[in-house]
Formats: sequence, structure tokens, C-alpha cells
Amino acid sequence: MESALPPASDLSPSIVSFLNDKFRTNANLNGAPALLSELQAQCGDLDRTLIDLNRSLGSSLLAYASFSDRVHGVLGDINAQLTGLGSSTRSRSSDGEGKERAEQILGEELPALAKEVARVESVRTYAETALKLQTMIGDIEDAVSSTMKKNSWKHSSKQNSEEMRLVAIKTLKLIEDILTSVTKTHPQWEHLVSAVDHRVDRALAILRPHAIADHRALLTSLGWPPPLAILTSSTPDTGRSTEVLNPLFTMQGDLKDQYCENFFALCSLQELQRRRKSRQLEGYNRELALHQPLWVIEELVNPISLASQRHFTKWVDKPEFIFALVYKITRDYVDSMDELLQPLVDEAMLTGYSCREEWISAMVSSLSTYLAKEIFPKYAGQLDEDSITGSQSQARISWLYLVDLMISFDKQIKSLIEHSGILLSLQDDGDFSKVSSLSVFCDRPDWLDLWAEIEISDILEKLKPDTSDERNWTMKVQGAVLLSATEDYKAPAICSAYLRCLSSVVDRCRSLPSISMRSRFLRLAAVPIIQKFLDCLLIRCQEAEGLTALTDDDALVKVANSINAARYFESVLKEWSEEVFFLEIWSGQSDQLGISVGDQNGNVEPVEGLESGIFYEEIVKLEEFRIEWAEKLSVVILRGFDAQCRDYMKNRRQWQEKSEDGWTVSKFLVGALDYLQGKMSVVENGLNGIDFVGVWRSLAAGIDRSFFNGILMSNVKFYDGGVERFGSDLEVLFGAFGAWCLRPEGFFPRVSEGLKLLKMEEEKLQNSLAGGEKWMKENGIRHLNVPDVEKIVKSRVFTS
Repeated sequence: MESALPPASDLSPSIVSFLNDKFRTNANLNGAPALLSELQAQCGDLDRTLIDLNRSLGSSLLAYASFSDRVHGVLGDINAQLTGLGSSTRSRSSDGEGKERAEQILGEELPALAKEVARVESVRTYAETALKLQTMIGDIEDAVSSTMKKNSWKHSSKQNSEEMRLVAIKTLKLIEDILTSVTKTHPQWEHLVSAVDHRVDRALAILRPHAIADHRALLTSLGWPPPLAILTSSTPDTGRSTEVLNPLFTMQGDLKDQYCENFFALCSLQELQRRRKSRQLEGYNRELALHQPLWVIEELVNPISLASQRHFTKWVDKPEFIFALVYKITRDYVDSMDELLQPLVDEAMLTGYSCREEWISAMVSSLSTYLAKEIFPKYAGQLDEDSITGSQSQARISWLYLVDLMISFDKQIKSLIEHSGILLSLQDDGDFSKVSSLSVFCDRPDWLDLWAEIEISDILEKLKPDTSDERNWTMKVQGAVLLSATEDYKAPAICSAYLRCLSSVVDRCRSLPSISMRSRFLRLAAVPIIQKFLDCLLIRCQEAEGLTALTDDDALVKVANSINAARYFESVLKEWSEEVFFLEIWSGQSDQLGISVGDQNGNVEPVEGLESGIFYEEIVKLEEFRIEWAEKLSVVILRGFDAQCRDYMKNRRQWQEKSEDGWTVSKFLVGALDYLQGKMSVVENGLNGIDFVGVWRSLAAGIDRSFFNGILMSNVKFYDGGVERFGSDLEVLFGAFGAWCLRPEGFFPRVSEGLKLLKMEEEKLQNSLAGGEKWMKENGIRHLNVPDVEKIVKSRVFTS
């Protein structure tokens, strides 16, 4: 048996590995027969599988051969036809007639045939579409007609009527899908679309009022609106009133099912209407037309509004009750909108709607409508009557009180929205008119103007006592330092009074629902406050100037306080202008062509640049006022200093003599310097640091100009002693300004360079006459011209 086995070297590695695995020891040899039987069985299975695969392969080859023969036959026929066509073309191309015929076939008849085929196909598609739409329209009209026959929701076949209505709505949606597709793929079929729209409009004109009538009947059966007299305050835990029986939560059984079905039908109709409007307004600004109030919420609000107005008529003179009742109803029922009605809206695929938001918006809108129709006309009439009699105080107070109530109500509504966790869609465009009672001013800008007029009149009347109190102009504002700087503006207390009133106007302006209204109100009510403040500053400065020509210290302090007030007011306005609120107002205003940031009559040219801000013109006026009167302070002090220096300037002999023993400064200059230090001390103590820098620099420039022209350019002769005297005088003069800068001589450039020339050696000065501008640049003379240098050089006398 061992001789029958092949040698191990002839076996493959896999077989050797297999045998080694199966026969590790001699004991494994007993299992050899069983392993042989297993291997034989597996070989038999593999043989049978191979036979089946061969049979399947043969069948596939026969099928492929048959298919190949057919393809070959088709290709042969095509080749024969092409050969015949080529022969026909070549046989006819021998003469001109055949060639023209071929060109006619290819260039005219074939395109015409293709066009005709396309037209026939289009007609077929049009006919099929029209027939399909006709059938569906007919079904809808039958369903509407059948629904109308059961015109009462209490009818025994009410359920069937509701089902037919839902079927009609579903069919209308299918029609809308077809029309949307037609408008995109076949825009030329506009007559078909128009005809279908006309018939759909007629069906909807019947379907929607009937559905709304059923909805109103259901609400009446539910007990809506609930009696307003039983409303109580809400508990902190639930957020709803403990004693209010909300019909939306208490309805049960078939009545609840009927209400939900009808609610769903109305939402589906509105969703269908949105889709139709979206298609019909394609290419136009559709947002305003597409987002309409939610019909089902309007049906809840309207009966409550009517019931509330019976109470409102008793409270025309006590509007606080009106606002309290509206807010209470809005708050007590807002949760039911989310918990019960929102799922039905979502099920109807009415996207972009929040029942909570729509409820709040509808309640506020009903209040605004009542205010616009009943309250404001009466208050405006009272103002007209009082204007005739000359007594407007009570009517104005009533108007302002009503506005205060509206602002407070809007804040309550905003708080209700924020605590509910919803995100209003109106936040995207910045228009809060949907949830603001102040939206009454959107349609009546004349009322907004009247409010602004009353507001500014009331504020200016309140400011009169503060303005006339002299203590407010002398007492400093405590902590008058802005957040963006550490500079003490030394602002008088009157600034706080005006800024407080201006801030109150801005805060009231923030409550207005649109940017355009805020901009208009600020121009009408805020800008006049700034203008009035600037007028008061100007009058005070003019009075001080007219009485003493600013030679008196009290007059200097009065002007300094006015400059401080202007500086502080200007800084506050600039800081406000960087806030997002004012940037939005200016950005929205600049988008409107022809709008200017000027006075309320709009007589000022538009200001270019968004960085200007709503108060740009007023800031510029305050800045101009500061610069003008700070310059006047320096001019007045300079004029007095020049008067004190008159003898000093006229004494021409002193430049030929040595300084007197014991004197570091000329006698005639002592009084002028004392005057200068006294006046500057008064201004420094009274004026803010920023503007004081401008005053002393301007004064230094004036003294530099005066000394240069009055001494160096006056044809005097400078001897060695005179140069020494002039240098000592200037050192003392510079020292007077040394308290405000490190190098005061830098602010007297012409006098300093003139003294530098006088101190030069004779030979060096002689070179200057020949060197010209080059010599001047090399020797650091930059603020004098060549004639000035020549004149100074000639005035220098050297003694041997």
C-alpha cells in the first residue's frame, strides 16, 4: 500500500498542510476511512455543480447566439438601407436636380416634419392636461355643491360634508401641483392656467366662507368667547388663570373631533392659498402678500375683540383698564395655542406659522385698531378744542399718558414673548409692528408728528426752571466721565438735565416698531432739545461778551463752563452714535433717497457717509461752537497781554543795553507775564483739559507772532547785552507755558529761531547771507524765510 502512494515531493503545499493537520499522530489513521468518504461526497457535489454550470453556460451561449443573429440581421438591414440611400444620392447627384432635392429634404422637409411632430405632441399633451384638469375641476365643483346642500354643521350628514370638503381641498392641491408644473414647463399655456384659476377662485369663494361659517358655529357651540368677567390673574406655576374655563381645553368627544377637522380644513385652505399666491406672484416681491394672518386665530380673536369693545366704550377716559384687559386675555390663553392648535397647523403643512405668535399678534392688532378708530381721534379732537380755547395742558397730559400706557403694554407683550421661548419671524426684518400697539402711528404719521410736538413742548417746559437756575451752570456734574475715556469734562450740572430729557426721548423712541418711525421721531423730538441747549450756550456766551468783552474773570469762567458743556454734550452724542440702535437708524435713513439728517423740515443737504450718524449736524454745531469760543478766549487774553506789553514793545533802547542787576526779566514785561499767568490760571481751573490745550497753544502762537513782528521785525538793533536781555525774557515767557508741556519753546518757533540767529557768531551770520535756504536748513532754521533771516542778521550789531 505504501508503494501506491505518491512521493511527498509531488504533493502541493496545500495538500501537505491538509494531511499534516488531519494526521498529526498514528491514532488519527483510524479516521482515514471516514475522511475518505467525506472527501468523496464533496467531490460528487462539486461534479454535479459543475455539470449544472456547464448546462447553464450552454443555454446562455445559445441565447446570446440567437440575439447576436437578430442584431446582425438588423444591422444588415440598416446597412442595406444606407447603401441604397447612398446609391440613390450618388445617382441623383450627377445632375443639379438630384442635389437640390437632397438639400431640400435635409434642410426643409425634415425640420418641418420634426416641428410638426413636436406640435402634434404638444397638442396631445395640452389636450390630456386640459382634460385632466377639467375632470378634477368638475369633481371639485360637485363636491362644493354637495357641501353647500348640507349648509348646517348640525346636519345629520355633517361628517360626510366634512369629508367631502377635505376631498375637495385635496383635489385643489393636486390641481395646484399641475398648474405649478405647467407654468414652469409650458409658460405659453397662460390661457389654460388663467381659466383654471378662474374656476378655482369661484370654488374657493364658496368653500372658504362655508368652512368659516361652520368654524364660527362650532366656536359658538364650544362657548367661545368665554365670559370676560370671570378672568382672574394667572398662577405662577401654570401661567394660566386658575378660574378661567378655557373652552379649547374643555371640549371633548365628537365636538372636539369636529372642531379639529374644521380647523385642519381651514389651515389646509390657507396653505393652498399661499401656494397659489406664490405661483401667481412669481418674480415679484411676494413676502408681504404671502404672509397673511392665520385665519383660524383670527376667528378666535374677532369674537373676543367684539366682546371686549363693549367694555372699552366705558373706559375711554381710563385707558389703563383697556390695556390691562387685553394683556390679561392674551396671557391667559396663549398656552392653549401651543398645546392644542399648533399640532393641527403643523399637520396641515402650513409652514412659517406659530399659533402663539399669531395669537399675540392678532390680540395686539385688535387693540391697535380700536385705538386708531376710537381713542386717538377723540384725544386729537380734544387737542384741537383746547388749542382754540388756549388751554392745552389737560389734553396734552392725556395724550402723553396714553402713550406711556402703550409703551408699558408693549414691554409686557415683549416680555411675554421672550419668556415663552419662541422666536418671532419679525425679528429678521426688524419690523415689530405686529406686536406693538404703537403701530397705530404707522398709518398716521400726522399723529406721530403731533406726539413729537407734545413731547418736545412738555420737555422744554420742564427744562425752563433748570435752565434759569444759575447754580446749574456753575455746579459741576459729579462723575462727568464717559465710559470710553477718563477725561474730566468739568461739565456743569445743566448738562445732566438736558441729557436726562434727551435720553428719555430716545428710550421712548426705542419702543417704536420700525426704523423709519424712530428716525422721524428723533428728528422731531430729540434734535430740538440739542438745538435748544446749544442756543442757551450761545446766549450765555454772547451775554458775557457783550457785558465785559470777556475781560472779567467771571465772564471767562462763564464762557469756559459753556465750552465744557458743549464738549461733554458732544462727547455723549458721539458715544451714542456708535451704538447699534443709532447705527441702524442712520443706515435705514440713508437708504431712503433724499432723506437728510438736518432739521425737522428737511431743509438741509443730505450728509454723506454712514459714520455721520443721526445727530451729525448737531455734533458739528457743538464742535464749531467750542472752537469759536475757545479761540475767543485765547484772543481776549492775547489782546490783554499785548496791551500790557505795549511799553515793552516800544522800548527800543533796551536791546542796546545790558540787563539790570538783580532782574532776570525786563521790568516792562513783568506786568504782562503776571496778567498772562493770572488769566491762564482762571481759564485752566474753569476749562476742561482738552479745550484748554487748544487755548494755550493758540495763545502761544499769538504771542510768538506778536513778539516776532513787534520786536524782531521792527528794525531795532540788537547788541550783545540786548541779545542776553531778550534771551532772559523769553526764558521766563517759556517758563510760563512750561507747566503744560516739556518743551514750550517748540510752540514759539519764529521767536526761538530768531533768538538762535541773534546768538550766532558774526562770521557764521555773514555766511547766512550767502548761503540762503541751504544754510538755513543746515542750521535748523525751518520756520523763517530768507527775507526774515536777512532782516534779523542785519539787526545784529557786534562790538569789538
